[in-house]
Amino acid sequence: LCVEVNRLVKSGVVVVVAAGNTGYGTLQTKEGASDACLDLTINDPGNAEYAITVGSTHREMPHKYGVSYFSSKGPTGDGRCKPDLLAPGEKIVSCAARGSTLVQRETGDSDCAYFENSGTSMAAPHVSGAIAAFLSLRGEFIGEAEKVKTIFTSTATDLGRDRYFQGAGLVDLMRAIQSV
Repeated sequence: LCVEVNRLVKSGVVVVVAAGNTGYGTLQTKEGASDACLDLTINDPGNAEYAITVGSTHREMPHKYGVSYFSSKGPTGDGRCKPDLLAPGEKIVSCAARGSTLVQRETGDSDCAYFENSGTSMAAPHVSGAIAAFLSLRGEFIGEAEKVKTIFTSTATDLGRDRYFQGAGLVDLMRAIQSV
């Protein structure tokens, strides 16, 4: 999957993927079980070198709370820094797929149109939307996926967290637009 994602990006398509929600778990120690922040937890296809891998932050106060505890963290197995960017991913209201088991499990109502959920899959669409907005203004970057990734990672807001937790930082559309 990662090979195909890299190939797709090389063809000019911007690929944004969720980092995964395995950044927190239970470790077995000599003293017993212990909950801990886990590194090396980026999920495929987030390990793809050219994908824009997105981690999660607090919805309203990312500077204060930083990276969501559940957000998968780097490095990748071969030592590369991931995730690339962060975006709000906690308690995000999104469209519901009527009748889906996820909606039924989360809300108890399989007929609702919207529901609140948390995860890096709620954060990745923020980055996709920012990139779509950017490309609508800066059409000269359509087909230049690697340049788009460079622009967004170089203009992200540093939250002061470990690079393997936050990547380049919080996505910043206005700074990306102003940089070119």
